Amino acid sequence: MPELQLIAIDVGNSCTRVAAVSDTSITEPISQSNGDLGAVTEAVLRHRETLSEASPRPIVIASVNDVFADQLASALRDQLSEEMYRVGPDLPVPIKCELAPETITGVDRLLNAAAAFDVLQQACIVVDAGTAVTVDFIDGKGTFHGGAIAPGGRMQLQALHEHTEALPDLEFTAPDADAFGRSTGQAMLQGVHFGIQGLVRTLAEQYAEHYGAYPTIVATGGDADTLFRGDELIDRIVPDLTLQGIAVAARHAMASAGGESSD
Repeated sequence: MPELQLIAIDVGNSCTRVAAVSDTSITEPISQSNGDLGAVTEAVLRHRETLSEASPRPIVIASVNDVFADQLASALRDQLSEEMYRVGPDLPVPIKCELAPETITGVDRLLNAAAAFDVLQQACIVVDAGTAVTVDFIDGKGTFHGGAIAPGGRMQLQALHEHTEALPDLEFTAPDADAFGRSTGQAMLQGVHFGIQGLVRTLAEQYAEHYGAYPTIVATGGDADTLFRGDELIDRIVPDLTLQGIAVAARHAMASAGGESSD
């Protein structure tokens, strides 16, 4: 099979991550706000230059924010001649799923599941901590069963500030190492931080009870390290699981195309 190389783009709700994929390696991603289309486009161009010009350098976009993804795709078409694919419409996610597609919001959830199972080859729980927090279960046969969606840390803090008179506007960070929040801001951080940890713990126990065994738990997303660093519940933190899922989807598509051409 020829070497896989591509530009992987993960368009999130508030920011976009871009990385170059060459065979099994993924370069250090560049993360840019969705408010700066030019910076995201420049990140794609920079990563493109790290790939070999001797082979195609397709662009693969996975998106939970189609408005920005459409703008980005249009900008890239104006500057590049590379083939461009969207995960979902053009490129299927290689994960078994017994749920109806219309019941699943977020292709990133399926890509995370595909990437986690591709490595672990066993039942697992994937926690994605970003704008929203998702907690999804994949069984030992690699079947996605769905899970839970909750507001992320920043969204919770924003809601507390916007819907009260006195609570301040805070950035989401880990609270002080104290049993009590000894200021209003610290009390808010305590509530949000440990609320999300408690949510994940309760759901993990529920999934394990249903499955009959305790699955490996993988955390990803921009807030994963803040929330779960040192947490004994989490087996591993993989910051760029969605980008790895894009690479897995592309690799499976390439293998399928190779099989079809050899028949």
